[in-house]
Amino acid sequence: MDLGLGGKRAIVTGATRGIGRAIAEVLTDEGCHIGICARDPASVEAAVAAFAKKGVRATGRALDVRDGAALKAWVAEAGDELGGLDILVSNVSAMGGLAGDEGWRRYFEIDLMGTVHAVEAAVPMLEKSDSAAIVQIASIAAIEVGHDVFPDGFLQAYGAMKAALTNYMAELSRTLGPKGIRANTVSPGQIYFPGGVWHKREQEGNPMYRKALEKIRVGRFGRPDDVARAVAFLASPAASFVSGANLVIDGAFTRRVN
Repeated sequence: MDLGLGGKRAIVTGATRGIGRAIAEVLTDEGCHIGICARDPASVEAAVAAFAKKGVRATGRALDVRDGAALKAWVAEAGDELGGLDILVSNVSAMGGLAGDEGWRRYFEIDLMGTVHAVEAAVPMLEKSDSAAIVQIASIAAIEVGHDVFPDGFLQAYGAMKAALTNYMAELSRTLGPKGIRANTVSPGQIYFPGGVWHKREQEGNPMYRKALEKIRVGRFGRPDDVARAVAFLASPAASFVSGANLVIDGAFTRRVN
């Protein structure tokens, strides 16, 4: 299938490793020009150089998305460097497992407001695109609670913020639809990659690793590219009639009817 992504201009937050990096790799493989951000300057520089070798325009900035003004300014600057914007992928996350006031604060500032600020900065540019799309990376923690893989309350704050973001995307699909902008959510399950959460749990011998694997009905953990290919489809003109959706990518881990 030709996704029609060649020459499109995309921004991906948190794109130097894991799911974010895989999304940026797939988009640039499809011919998208790319803007990325992450906190580590060396990782951003290395990723931008790798993308540029594919023959696309690539730009990046080291920043902390908790600084809303800096994030908004960078999104606008990246769009200018790319000559406009067609795709925004909000991927950056504080990751699950944080508790207490600090956990709630970090998920609110990074996951929720990091997405809101990126969207607010991107929309004026997306309105000028003939195939504009926003894709937000949530989690199955937003749609299912009480799973026996995790201790009670382990994903409480994380899941609540991801649920808020899923609702936010659904609302954006309605308010931005008349402006020609689609908005969708992707909710990954357990995604394994070197240095990632599930790799660390495997190395530690954490019982959550074995419990999770036993509950994934397809018999393996997900890979970043499993998520990235789905994001590329939702962001592409091939999905031009898909908006307001929440695509769950979890190997049949969750037990609810969508």
